[in-house]
Amino acid sequence: MTQTAIPFLFMRGGSSRGPYMRRDDLPDDPETLARVLVAIIGSGHPLNIDGIGGGAAVTTKVAMLSASEDDWADVDYLFAQVSVEDGLVDFKPTCGNILVGVGPAAIEMGLVNPKTDVTDVRIRAVNTGARVLSGVQTRNDAVQYDGEAQIDGVPGTAAPVSLMFREVVGGTTGAMFPTGKRIEVIDGIEVTCMDVAMPMVIARAADFGLTGHESASGLDDNRAFFARMEAIRQEAGALMGMGDVSSSVAPKFGLLAPARGGGTAAVRYFMPWSTHPTLAVTGSQCLSACLLCPGTVGDGIATGLSSAPAHLTLEHPMGVIEVVLDYRIADNSFDVISAGLVRTARKLASGDVFVPQEIWARD
Repeated sequence: MTQTAIPFLFMRGGSSRGPYMRRDDLPDDPETLARVLVAIIGSGHPLNIDGIGGGAAVTTKVAMLSASEDDWADVDYLFAQVSVEDGLVDFKPTCGNILVGVGPAAIEMGLVNPKTDVTDVRIRAVNTGARVLSGVQTRNDAVQYDGEAQIDGVPGTAAPVSLMFREVVGGTTGAMFPTGKRIEVIDGIEVTCMDVAMPMVIARAADFGLTGHESASGLDDNRAFFARMEAIRQEAGALMGMGDVSSSVAPKFGLLAPARGGGTAAVRYFMPWSTHPTLAVTGSQCLSACLLCPGTVGDGIATGLSSAPAHLTLEHPMGVIEVVLDYRIADNSFDVISAGLVRTARKLASGDVFVPQEIWARD
């Protein structure tokens, strides 16, 4: 046999998709693991023609699951973002959309036993240390995928998957505001550098001469904006203590603007070298925190906010995403207690994915 077979589930989680595998079915060595993931996805070609990636950053993601080493959790979830064309693998961030599929995948893999109606799956995000309680619809000892929940950016409806995020502050940098300030000025642009679920650099769309309501494709065509944004992101990454981030997808970049469709605010999220077609689950939490926290670039943009826990409706290029953020303001401090969302997931395929033995020949 000239190829190595690796069992996998192919799943959509939220508005992303990719392979879900057991960590013990993959190489232990990080460098070999990265080469295997590049081969699985087919990174190095714009269409990922020699792999199962989909030619976009939201379809070149990988979830690796194992029984948790944490006393609280059932499942450890290790995430990898594989680049479309560059043959790079980034293990630094996590992904909340792919996390939506972790609960169903854990049940499918036998890591968690299903219960009646709703099975709670306790997940530890290995990349950031966040703890997430996922509520998965189950029926007749199996995951229920059919249902009436609908999320913008995904056609049709499916069973809802509820997510409650805890311990999401400072997972990468160790602080909510890793630069020590709520606003920094970089290249004449005010930004908030914030680490809530995902380290981000957040700015006002208007400060770039944008409305914040542009389409994803329209923003992708604005290469002058991307060049300026990337320079700011890299300088901010160094200020956040993240070192040289030129080849890392974190920190992500986000823009805020007043809502037009009756929501709380309009947002645009970058992955970072292209515009997210909708909005990342992790990014939605950080953007929500920025909108709620006094003294940030988001201060004063949001409308219709309720008291804690606040219900936010964030307008993205394909619709909206709703976030419930529980927080506390005391004196000059701002504390995030938890964040909740409802998304959907669906199993698309299962079987073996193959990589050449010259890349990895399992012992």
